[in-house]
Amino acid sequence: MILRDMFDKLKPNFSKGGRFEKLESTFEAFESFAFTPNTVTGGKVGNAYRGSHIRDAVDLKRTIITVVIALMPALLFGMWNIGHQTALSYGLDWGFWHQFWFGFLRMLPIIVVSYVVGLAIEFLFAEIRHEEVSEGFIGTGLIISMIVPVTVPLWQLALAVAFAVVIGKEVFGGSGYNFLNPALVARAFLFFSYPSHMSGDSVWIAAPFHFAGDAVTGATPLGQLMAGQPLQASALDMFIGTIPGSTCETSVVAILLGALLLLATGIASWRIMLSVVLGGGLMGLLFNAIGANEYMQVPFYYHYLMGGFAFGCVFMATDPVTAAQTNTGKWIYGFLIGAFAVMLRVLNPAYPEGMMLAILLMNCFAPLIDHCVVAANIKKRQRRWQAKLNVEERRTA
Repeated sequence: MILRDMFDKLKPNFSKGGRFEKLESTFEAFESFAFTPNTVTGGKVGNAYRGSHIRDAVDLKRTIITVVIALMPALLFGMWNIGHQTALSYGLDWGFWHQFWFGFLRMLPIIVVSYVVGLAIEFLFAEIRHEEVSEGFIGTGLIISMIVPVTVPLWQLALAVAFAVVIGKEVFGGSGYNFLNPALVARAFLFFSYPSHMSGDSVWIAAPFHFAGDAVTGATPLGQLMAGQPLQASALDMFIGTIPGSTCETSVVAILLGALLLLATGIASWRIMLSVVLGGGLMGLLFNAIGANEYMQVPFYYHYLMGGFAFGCVFMATDPVTAAQTNTGKWIYGFLIGAFAVMLRVLNPAYPEGMMLAILLMNCFAPLIDHCVVAANIKKRQRRWQAKLNVEERRTA
């Protein structure tokens, strides 16, 4: 192949002793993105070297690419919905493609800033540590751009991405060592540092280009409930996603399409997804039974359709690095995320998007959950073997 030959010719310049040996990690990142690495794990058996693992073509790069493909329905719908909400709010007679093109142009700078800042820091740390560049930010960078308001200032987004990559991941050793979801760290940074650009009614609708008037407000369902207002959107509208909200979190239909791909390929855990739904539903039913205020009387299944519940359930709670690892732990982890998300929404309306805080909270407790599950299994086995030993001793006595 022409591309393979080109990489082979350039490789000596980036290898040790070459003119650009300091950029070896950068070259390796582009090479491994284009081709499957030809390095394998080996071990010496006698006088011969043999592979110690059975490998297939599904490496981290292809796993991340699958996640990116799963994000496409929500991304494409989000681009159209940006234009759709703008046209509705400003009374513009835009067709489908005009709405989509407007949303695309609004999303493009957000995506570019997220990737440029995040990947630049990833490459810098890889060169400093003389390590390979991880492909993890390919998915993280896109998710960050999909969970922020369309009106977010780009300089604030750049700061949030830098904070998420450096403080949320690199200080702990890079991809695979972080215990917090980097995309949610970026969103939390924006939410607590610049709340006026992350909440309220004026941040969800993008003004048409060259528009000189005041910003048009567009309250989200969560914002309406927080303000004690009746919901203006129907359950069907929220399910389809034709409502104001973060750029690509509104359409449950599009998110479910991505969930099907992740489940079919085995990349995401169905235990976590199902337990998040169960935890949120049971907490919602509990509040329905109490019914102390209008927020508690909202049908429990509405919580699945509002805010970032569905997106967080599918794409962020299932992050294999920051989630629980044991099967039992995944049930506990997911259930608590769903329950805490609804609880935060209802009992503390100051933080209407409870999903973000719930996932970050459980990221911190995931190692403890796994530790308790493993310890319980060890004790259970010890008791079982002790019982067998007692039976044997009685037989021989």
